[in-house]
Amino acid sequence: MYLSEFSELIPGLPEELALECLTRLHYSTHRVSAQVCRRWRQLLHSRGFYYHRKQFGYTRKAACLVQSLPVGSGCNGSKPIGPPGFGVSVFDPDSGDWDRIDPVPKYPDGLPLFCQVTSSEGKLVVMGGWHPTSYEPVKDVFVFEFTFRRWRRGKDMPETRSFFAAGELGGRIIIAGGHDGSKNALRSAWVYDVRRDEWAELTSMSQERDECEGVVIGSEFWVVSGYKTESQGGFEVSAESYDLGTGQWRRVEDAWTATQCPKSCVGVGKDGKLFCWAELASEVRAGACGVELGRRTFLSGSAYQGGPQGFFVMEGQNGKLERIEVDEEFLGIVQSGCCVEI
Repeated sequence: MYLSEFSELIPGLPEELALECLTRLHYSTHRVSAQVCRRWRQLLHSRGFYYHRKQFGYTRKAACLVQSLPVGSGCNGSKPIGPPGFGVSVFDPDSGDWDRIDPVPKYPDGLPLFCQVTSSEGKLVVMGGWHPTSYEPVKDVFVFEFTFRRWRRGKDMPETRSFFAAGELGGRIIIAGGHDGSKNALRSAWVYDVRRDEWAELTSMSQERDECEGVVIGSEFWVVSGYKTESQGGFEVSAESYDLGTGQWRRVEDAWTATQCPKSCVGVGKDGKLFCWAELASEVRAGACGVELGRRTFLSGSAYQGGPQGFFVMEGQNGKLERIEVDEEFLGIVQSGCCVEI
């Protein structure tokens, strides 16, 4: 941290002590705290302060979930017609608290359907999906700043794609696979620098992968399973791993042994091998969504198709599922999710 940039943060206190006080603030107070003065605002919004909090253990890992909204929460409180709207719910496993982020201004009645979510340096990033009323694929990118509790528009994705893999590596977001506007599976990949708001094309994978899933293992971004255009629904057992340092993909055979779509249900074991949360926990066998939060994992899903949604936290990989009591407002179906270290 460059404390000289933020001298006299708290009048009368040494800079190091003042910084320590602000570092201990819970992220939910940052929006109000940033209004105290310009220097506090600069500090709380700075990349250096985020990594300072992270280094000393004052960030929190929260599950950000794309979740169906309660009936009646559509425009003017009218009963929605067609599929339900989706918003972003936030679950804090330390406090057990739930919250819902304000809607994206462009989509006040619900996010684009099947949009992808990931994180970068404490921010939530929403990308792509289908327009909630026309069902046309969109290239929108939105970034939510938890410090100021507001959305900002990011640079659009370079090309239209749906059901793609996404994940964060080194503060940048990688997207790969999915399908284009003509339902052709894709093998191309791009990286998005959130701070610079820039996209750059990466080398392509060895094959097309539609409805694949993205996970980060160590310093590598993995694109799990998916299928080719001509074999729609025939999910591959292979995966591909991208190394940001070398800029190359590595094909991994027999990585995904589950018999179902990998979307939102890929877990990584202690041995680095992939597994399916739906096959590990019978309580979430249908519509499983797993979000790893450090030593804990958030899980949602149903015991059977059409069954009631259950919400759980698991300690470790083979720990006991602990059911979470959830208010009615947050009982909707979880479509996907990601961990954001706020």
